[in-house]
Amino acid sequence: MAKKSKKIFVLDTNVILHDFHCIYKFQENDIVIPIVALEELDHFKKGNEIINYHAREFVRELDKIAGDKLFNGGLLLGKGLGKLRIETGKPIPPEMKDSFSESTPDHRILAITIHLAKNNPNTPVILVTKDINLRMKAKSLGVLAQDYLNDKVEDIDSLKKEVEVIEKVNDSLIQKLYSSDEPLTAKELKIKPYANQYFILKGSKSSALAHYDKATDILDRVEKVRAYGIDPRNAEQTFALDALLRPEIQLVALTGKAGTGKTLLALAAALQQEEYFEQILLARPIVALSNKDIGYLPGDIDEKISPYMQPLFDNLGVIKNRFKPTSKDYMHIEEMQRTQKLIITPLAYIRGRSLSNVFFIVDEAQNLTPHEIKTIITRAGEGTKFVFTGDIHQIDHPYLDMKSNGLTYLTDRMHGQEIFAHINLVKGERSYLAELASDLL
Repeated sequence: MAKKSKKIFVLDTNVILHDFHCIYKFQENDIVIPIVALEELDHFKKGNEIINYHAREFVRELDKIAGDKLFNGGLLLGKGLGKLRIETGKPIPPEMKDSFSESTPDHRILAITIHLAKNNPNTPVILVTKDINLRMKAKSLGVLAQDYLNDKVEDIDSLKKEVEVIEKVNDSLIQKLYSSDEPLTAKELKIKPYANQYFILKGSKSSALAHYDKATDILDRVEKVRAYGIDPRNAEQTFALDALLRPEIQLVALTGKAGTGKTLLALAAALQQEEYFEQILLARPIVALSNKDIGYLPGDIDEKISPYMQPLFDNLGVIKNRFKPTSKDYMHIEEMQRTQKLIITPLAYIRGRSLSNVFFIVDEAQNLTPHEIKTIITRAGEGTKFVFTGDIHQIDHPYLDMKSNGLTYLTDRMHGQEIFAHINLVKGERSYLAELASDLL
């Protein structure tokens, strides 16, 4: 068997900020960190966002393995891994000067990559960056460039087909779902479902919605239920509420385009079950315009974050408006907000808090990285239920796409686990106008 030839991967700063363990993800190949990247990391070390945490952790990791060899031939990262070295700045080559006049950090990293390629003619030198523009610039100069592929999901089409429709089911089998005498098994339907899969069963005279319980190996009927004044309007919403209300399902992912009711259903389910939880947290990541920090916006901190949080308050308003202001349910929501039993806040403000016995809804989760999703979930204490909602087709994060965002990654990795359920909501329920605009524009 032919031995694989080593490659040299040059890492852009955004790769390190995306995954501070990235230097251990390139197998036997060598890793080069441009000195420019360390300079940029220095600007990110202070702050409470996840990228600030990654910057600090990566610098600490470098400190553990630091030595003169990092600047002299490289330091072996471990068994089966390549060498890591830091490359100092290089002159901008003439071919770059002709195309790019500015001496930006990106261009300095590109100059280092070109220098390495010229000095290692027999070894592929590849720039790894999550910046699409930088990849295009590199390729225009004949430099190999690629995205960071370690946490990308290859098959995203399967994530959209979680609900299965089974046609021509014998009506006698469907009737079993309506009777407690004899359960309906997967074997009778000649299917091999995974844990918490949902089905629409259609016979000649009857139909039913069903859920597969892996623990008992049977299908049970899913009924339309109301949650705090909110009624499901289609089969997918009915399935979503079912998963949200099942105590044995501790982790739920709701995907779908705008207007399908993801956040509204999650919040309604949380309020319906609030007596079983110490707190309901509804949060979303702040992805500022042009990837700038919100600090540049005018006003105090509440005024800065208000535009980002407003959609969450709008969803709460929809639920509150189902009741009269003098009703018990309306006043109960008001009381929960006053006593902080119900909190709506930016996701960054949750960091460091205890997450035991909490119903935690993370909205716009497609703007989180896989590592951010992992960081949130691994802090779950006893009795906590997580719900992640989002639209993988509407990503505001500059370095994420449909295959690399945290929501896609979570849904792919947790698929088939007994405590996890995923529902992809298809039909928009805001209005015909909103549905038409979502489909056509």
